[in-house]
Amino acid sequence: MSRLSAAVPPWLAHALRAQRGPVPWSAVVRGALAAGPLLLVAVLSGRTSVGVVAALGAMLAGINDRPGSRRAAVRRLGVPALAGAGGLLVGSYAGQHVGAVTLTLLLTVLGLLAGAVSAVGPVASGAGTQLLVAAAIGAGMPLPEPGWQRALFFVGGAGWLLVLRLALPTPGAIAGDYRFDGERDAVGGVYDAVAALLEAVGGPDAPGRRVALTAALDHAQDALGGPRLRPYASSAAERRLHAQYAAALPLAEAATALAWAGEAVPARAVEGPRRLAVAVRTSTHTGPLPAPARSAPALRALDDALLHAADTFDRGGDDSALHTRRRTATSLARTVLGSAGREYGLRVALCFGAGVAVAQALHHARWYGSHAHWYWLPATAVFLVKPDLGPLASRVICRAAGTVLGAVLFAGFAALLPRPAGLVALVALCGALIPVATRHFAAQTAVVTVLVLSLVMVGGEPGASWSRIGETLLACAIVLLVGHLPALGQRGGGVRARLTHAAEAAHVYLAHVLGDGTTDDRAGRWTLRREAYRALAEARASIDLAAAELPALARHAEGTDEVAATLERLVDTTTACAVQLDDNGRLTPEHTERITALLDELAEGRERAGLVVKEGQTLPVPLAG
Repeated sequence: MSRLSAAVPPWLAHALRAQRGPVPWSAVVRGALAAGPLLLVAVLSGRTSVGVVAALGAMLAGINDRPGSRRAAVRRLGVPALAGAGGLLVGSYAGQHVGAVTLTLLLTVLGLLAGAVSAVGPVASGAGTQLLVAAAIGAGMPLPEPGWQRALFFVGGAGWLLVLRLALPTPGAIAGDYRFDGERDAVGGVYDAVAALLEAVGGPDAPGRRVALTAALDHAQDALGGPRLRPYASSAAERRLHAQYAAALPLAEAATALAWAGEAVPARAVEGPRRLAVAVRTSTHTGPLPAPARSAPALRALDDALLHAADTFDRGGDDSALHTRRRTATSLARTVLGSAGREYGLRVALCFGAGVAVAQALHHARWYGSHAHWYWLPATAVFLVKPDLGPLASRVICRAAGTVLGAVLFAGFAALLPRPAGLVALVALCGALIPVATRHFAAQTAVVTVLVLSLVMVGGEPGASWSRIGETLLACAIVLLVGHLPALGQRGGGVRARLTHAAEAAHVYLAHVLGDGTTDDRAGRWTLRREAYRALAEARASIDLAAAELPALARHAEGTDEVAATLERLVDTTTACAVQLDDNGRLTPEHTERITALLDELAEGRERAGLVVKEGQTLPVPLAG
């Protein structure tokens, strides 16, 4: 695949690339037990339409059922499900009581709101997607139940999958309290990532291992930081996991400083974090840990961090802080109303509104004949306009290919399977395949297409396969057209907004380290370091996505990758400065010269990339002692 990626354009290479990893068997089991059984119960009780709505809720929740902790799953599955229920409620009553023009305007405004909110983050983006998809389904799918009942059964279907997520243990989770198996694996992954970085210090793989450590820390924070009834960890097992996560932060800091220095560390330094990772996953004691040499500030910091971690593991700890700050309502509003939210919202509104308008025109012109399900076109446009699913050209190619494949497969299944039993079994099979199919957008589209067509046929409408292909191609054309229209404001607003946020977080972290509170407020420093690295990871992901767009779109993000690389080096150097100051309170000339050079390089890069530089972000660098 690497040779192929080098031989084809980035936008095409992305469409051919698929994620890899072990099969998420727990999610597969949950998918098999969600939509299919719900539909079966409804069919047996004579309430097929109720089962269709509940299965749709379970299906959309299944798309968001990703690896992680149970606590994080409450937000990741629950918030989008509630948004989808709201969209289904609005769409159902609007479709019944307003005309085509008013309905189009209403759903366009809803698209503007959902798109702007989607800029907040992955959960908000999932909520925006389900809001719009459910609104289109509610307005276009003829069902006998009133809107409030549809919304209730939709939430019930998603809630059933969430209950399965909370109740069923993960296969292979035999140590400790199974309720926290996802959390244990996430925290253990942090220690493994620290060991991997230490192992790569001085080699070409060190930068990539540092990025992997950031991803592991982000994942652990998310796994431990889900919604809770109390503002603190309420059980001994949970408090222990929080303390073990906190103990990993100084280890990560020392490992980053060693990677910055670039001098290979003794092999025994890697053994300590490896044993800590095993102890987290098995809920056992660590035993004696091999101590690294103490010949350099970063090695001394690593030794101290290992001693602290060993004490935390053996005796327990009371540090339950996750070293993250809640986003305030002001910061959320700033994101929604900022350049990223405006650009995102406008494009979603235009694509969704145009999809509704075209579908309504075709529907009322009887192009559909007796087929009244016009919602597929705008719902498809919603998925296509979401950058979370890949670059625009990649999304269009994968959606079109996946829909054609799904429609052909369903036509064959429908000709062979008995009704409705065979179709119900097909829904259960597709529900089980969704967690695996999410690794590639085309595969996910094919599975979802088969599932939805099965639901539609169980609901009483035959022969919808081929019309879905035409509607999908129309949606692809709409999104391609709108995606290349000039936007109000600056193009690439999402990339620049995330990169600007990363630059601000890096400067705040640098100011803290070079200030007076370096040694007195290590917890605050770790919080700022986590925010800086997380913001950088989000910016880097956005930049990589923009680089894989068609050239007409990719050019709007030119120069941002150089700025991100400079910011990464600046944050790494800041971390090395923090460790140095902890050791003897004075920076070396190498530290100060590196900071000064990086600040100058960052200022030049941001100017070339057209990023706004706020006053007060150019910091004085203390002289070396």
